[in-house]
Amino acid sequence: MTSPSHTDATEIPDRLRGPLARMLASWEFLLLIVAILIFFFNTQASPYFLDAWNLSDATFNFTEKAMIAFAMALVIISGEIDLSVASIIALVSTSMGFAVQFGVDTPLLIVIAIAVGAACGAFNGFLVAMMGLPSIVVTIGTLSLFRGIAYIVLGDQAYSGYPASFAFFGQGYVWWVITFEMVLFMAIAILFYTLLHRTSFGRSVKAIGNNPTAALFAGIRVSRVKFILFVLTGIMSAIAAICLTSRLGSTRPSIAVGWELEIVTMVVLGGVNILGGAGTILGVFIAAIVMGLVTFGLGLLNVPGIVMSIFTGLLLITVIALPIVIRRTHRRAS
Repeated sequence: MTSPSHTDATEIPDRLRGPLARMLASWEFLLLIVAILIFFFNTQASPYFLDAWNLSDATFNFTEKAMIAFAMALVIISGEIDLSVASIIALVSTSMGFAVQFGVDTPLLIVIAIAVGAACGAFNGFLVAMMGLPSIVVTIGTLSLFRGIAYIVLGDQAYSGYPASFAFFGQGYVWWVITFEMVLFMAIAILFYTLLHRTSFGRSVKAIGNNPTAALFAGIRVSRVKFILFVLTGIMSAIAAICLTSRLGSTRPSIAVGWELEIVTMVVLGGVNILGGAGTILGVFIAAIVMGLVTFGLGLLNVPGIVMSIFTGLLLITVIALPIVIRRTHRRAS
């Protein structure tokens, strides 16, 4: 027999629970606990983990990918997906490298990068939002197209010789061990948090993800919103390309290979519904830190890169499958 207190608690709707109870029951809180546990295990596994400069270097494991993940989160919440982001990085980096051969300086390199990234995003957005093609098909196609162009331009060669001032974006420090990339990551997180959770545009994105037909009848310009989301993703891929190219100091057509899997994993691990309609930027923010800590911890233990790839694939499958298994278990129990 169920106790009265238990019955009363289960009958209280989520909207009537206190803020603390909602926070403790949230996916974001669970991720935060996981991040703390991973941090603790890393301190026990390696004596070098708590070194301030090592922790600073650890941020490079996730900041560039997380910048794209914030934009990707909005795309997935809207019911779409963009698998071409890593290839956009390759094309943007190749464009900057090509421009450097003609003596282009840092400010114009940034303009070129943003323009190429926005153009790639606009191309995806046009095919998906305006032409009505499935985003997964379109972006698999442009995944090959964009990187293919980079390979045609570069072949087996590499571009280098970037201006000294360009190195600041991927190697510069704002204060002590605080990198420019980390500051940029925090600023972008705040920007996308505000965009998704504090604006009518963000509410439109969620409405489209839940029911695009109802959103259209509610007066939301569905095609325009989706087009903007793909352009945003292209721009964020360009910003990530600037940071990554600056950090590496060179451009190769194989740059950022496989990043699309890690970025999607980051978004889904952050609690964004892969089918659209729900998700938070805070969740993606914490998920990025979790994946960064795991990658850095495994690196300190000299775990091969292929093992990290296997871990990422298993994590993506687990995070997608877990809610489905839980729902089915609840149905059978009821």
